[in-house]
Amino acid sequence: MPQPSADPLHGITLKEILVQLHEYYGWEELSNRIRINCFYENPSINSSLKFLRKTPWARTKVEELYVDFIKR
Repeated sequence: MPQPSADPLHGITLKEILVQLHEYYGWEELSNRIRINCFYENPSINSSLKFLRKTPWARTKVEELYVDFIKR
């Protein structure tokens, strides 16, 4: 029987992470917490996903915020 993953990001897509964070914080608060252009200059889920998928340091920051978010 396989062990459940200890990784809190296991089984969740970047899009799901971004949608949940956006629904909770909104673009303005996301841009305050993580200073990246895709959150404060004409933000959208699709443009943010495109940026985060090709920018590892930014994706890491979003994933870290999500892990903190789900621990609440």
